[in-house]
Amino acid sequence: MKKKALKAAFPHTIPIMAGYIVLGIGFGILLKTNGYSFLWAFAMSVFIYAGSMQYVAVTILTQGVSLINTAIISLMLQARHLFYGLSMIEKYNRAGKKKFLIIHELTDETFSLTSSLKAPNDVDESWFFFFISILNHLYWIIGCCAGAILGSFIPFSTKGIDFAMTALFVVIFTEQWMDSQNHIPALIGLLGSLACLLIFGADRFIIPSMIVILALLTVSRKKLEKEADSHDTL
Repeated sequence: MKKKALKAAFPHTIPIMAGYIVLGIGFGILLKTNGYSFLWAFAMSVFIYAGSMQYVAVTILTQGVSLINTAIISLMLQARHLFYGLSMIEKYNRAGKKKFLIIHELTDETFSLTSSLKAPNDVDESWFFFFISILNHLYWIIGCCAGAILGSFIPFSTKGIDFAMTALFVVIFTEQWMDSQNHIPALIGLLGSLACLLIFGADRFIIPSMIVILALLTVSRKKLEKEADSHDTL
């Protein structure tokens, strides 16, 4: 059962592997050039496992940002996972004890797979999602550690590396937009963020925009679910 799930999951993770290893290498190099060893890259990739937050964490470490400010920054950067969690409750509840690990493994890229894929008929769904999540995390760990090792031997200019995560988010959004027949959630996210940016400014718009988006998605949830069901039956 597990081998079948692993074989079924692996091909879907290959595009993520290509992206994660490259981005992970970028992070590892950035971390190493700022004076932190391979062990830091390994620990951060295992326990933090958040690409954008790990890139920001390099600045946090080098500038000595306080614990409270670090917590606020983490909340602002990772608040989007609230939406992932809400949409995956039903699927992950069926995973039994594995769901606690799968929840930790949920990233933008893993969400894009697990939210859209269905396990083959002869494969257990919970193990299918489990191996997608674990494989993606493994790719990220390999990339981060490889970057830290490369940074020890080869001099690199790290200028522009921190833009890699922004580029990745744009690609993910574009792919989700093209694959989805219902663009209302994406438009809610874009317009809600834009409105909060204009009202609160660039330094303070993230948390208000998350609250606005969450409220609007909650209010329109039943309608969106009905539309999704109608598309599935077509």
